[in-house]
Amino acid sequence: MPAITPQMVKQLRDRTDQPMGLCKQALDETGGDMDKAIDWLRERSKGVTAKREGNETAEGRIGVYYDNTARIAGIVEMRCETAPSAKSDRFIALVNDLAKHAAQTTATDVAGFLAEKTSAGPGTVQDLINDVIGVIREKMVLHRFTKLTGHLYGGYIHHDGTVGVLVACTGTAPHDELLRDVAAHIAALNPPYITIADVPTEVMEKEKALVKAEMDADPKNAGKPANILEKVAEGKLRTKLAEMVLSEQPMANEMKYPKTTVGAALKKAGLELVRFVRFKVGAVNL
Repeated sequence: MPAITPQMVKQLRDRTDQPMGLCKQALDETGGDMDKAIDWLRERSKGVTAKREGNETAEGRIGVYYDNTARIAGIVEMRCETAPSAKSDRFIALVNDLAKHAAQTTATDVAGFLAEKTSAGPGTVQDLINDVIGVIREKMVLHRFTKLTGHLYGGYIHHDGTVGVLVACTGTAPHDELLRDVAAHIAALNPPYITIADVPTEVMEKEKALVKAEMDADPKNAGKPANILEKVAEGKLRTKLAEMVLSEQPMANEMKYPKTTVGAALKKAGLELVRFVRFKVGAVNL
């Protein structure tokens, strides 16, 4: 067996981020074989996962990736146990790698996703996660992912990583800044519908009934001509719809987009929003 040198230990540490003593032990156990030592460390990380299986993963981070040349995009929610770990550089890098993999995956569920080979390192996606578990020593769970293809994309991650949005548009050219701003708007306001046409009939009828009830209860409307009342009702309905319909909402950044709705900003850029995916850490899957 070759002598285990400090240089070999340092090389293994650089590749795995594991403690020096543990790297030395891995090399001792595997006769100095670097690849076998990495596998040994991964097996040890699986033991960490098993010991912490019952722990709650209430913290985490959203990852977003898109490639407008290939017209692919992915978004993931990765959970861990503590907020400091969710904010660590190693965890953030892991989540970014998983989002990139989500854009390229052929899996249809989390189990299939975890079993796939990854370009971010040797082994499977689960191996990649186990490598980080071995460093941070916490339970980590890929909670959900979505893959999108065939459109132009933009994305936004909130500064604390707990909310992320992917937007998908038709159009001939990407507008990264605008689509990021639209994604940030969605992250903040979480509108349930993209356009008025998306509002279900029963919801629309309910809102019209509320407007009528408000107007009937207002003594100022007594005696007003029918055409005036109709215009007032249309204005009130538009206001209510703007609370739930993305295209009708004023852009959240009013200084940058004065008196401009989301729909108008996109139309000016030659874009039409066809879908968005919004993930929030801890939210129920939709």
